[in-house]
Amino acid sequence: MKTLGKKASGARLERMQDSPLWTGVTFRNVHPAIPGLRDPAVSMPSIGEFLCGGTRRTPRGPLPSLDPRDTWLKKPDTGLRATWLGHSTVLIEIDGYRVVTDPVWGLRASPSTLVGPKRFQPVPVPLSAMPTIDLVVISHDHYDHLDYPTIRELALMGVPFVTSLGVGAHLEAWGVPAERITELDWWQSYTLPGSELAVTAAPSQHFSGRGLKDRNATLWSSLVVRTSKHSVFFSGDTGLTTEYATIRERLGPFDLIMLEVGAFHPSWGDIHLGPANALEAHALLGGGAFLPVHWGTFSLAMHAWDEPAETLVALGAKRGAQLVMPRLGEPVEPVRVESVTPWWHAVDTQPVTVVAVEKPVVETLPKSMPWPID
Repeated sequence: MKTLGKKASGARLERMQDSPLWTGVTFRNVHPAIPGLRDPAVSMPSIGEFLCGGTRRTPRGPLPSLDPRDTWLKKPDTGLRATWLGHSTVLIEIDGYRVVTDPVWGLRASPSTLVGPKRFQPVPVPLSAMPTIDLVVISHDHYDHLDYPTIRELALMGVPFVTSLGVGAHLEAWGVPAERITELDWWQSYTLPGSELAVTAAPSQHFSGRGLKDRNATLWSSLVVRTSKHSVFFSGDTGLTTEYATIRERLGPFDLIMLEVGAFHPSWGDIHLGPANALEAHALLGGGAFLPVHWGTFSLAMHAWDEPAETLVALGAKRGAQLVMPRLGEPVEPVRVESVTPWWHAVDTQPVTVVAVEKPVVETLPKSMPWPID
């Protein structure tokens, strides 16, 4: 099955084996997560609960979405602009360069086109209509971050990729030439040839895998994108870890911090942040403009689709956090954002349109998750 990707071998595998994070069989986190993040009284959700549990997991109507292409024709006055395109996909415009994080244009976060979490609505801009992209950065190989149809299309565009150790095997198997792939261990950096645009891989607290037998076979990372004038932090997927303080010391300060806030559950506390721990991570990173990602696109947990945003705004107001929460496709320059408009409030007050609902195929699936979604 092509969507599963390919295992690393040869020189790529040798580089992986040289990493201090390699155990001899798989990659590991640098140290255990901060104690108390995972609630021992809460069990992992079953596949039935994952598919059918919870309430209001999808919005009743379409999320407000803008077409940013006219805005993209003009350079940002401040030199830094971000456009959230859904989930963890963001177009970063930084001092004349365009960088896309974890590009996912596909219909499902799944190895299948028939089952698995389906996106709420299309990306505001078709991939074929995107402006010239200078660099794609990919944090890890889970389906909602590394998307087969998207990579196949990007492979034809000549764009270079920077990703974590081992993930390049998937990219190359899907048509990306090896010379356009750079794989980084934590604290390693890449500079786009002929430019000042640099990317550094940094720690995160997560895991990897696309099938039943490849858990942690590739590395997961947070990523810092920077020029001489601006610096942007992108969390990828992560739980709360003291490594964020080290990241601040070594790579900060940051003009924009993008942290995951959605798809959380009490039993996942050491591998996902959720809004409360995202604010803790934000503080460890030194604060600044905070753009939440990893929400509002797929139903990957049992909570309501808008709970991450609601909780983040409530807690953020008490913490004095500088939240940047644009609509889908809305380009924003972080230093110009003064307040949050809760645009998601209007979504579930719209008249309900009755549509055919896909029936979950619970009876054909095992009791535990058949593949790593997130």
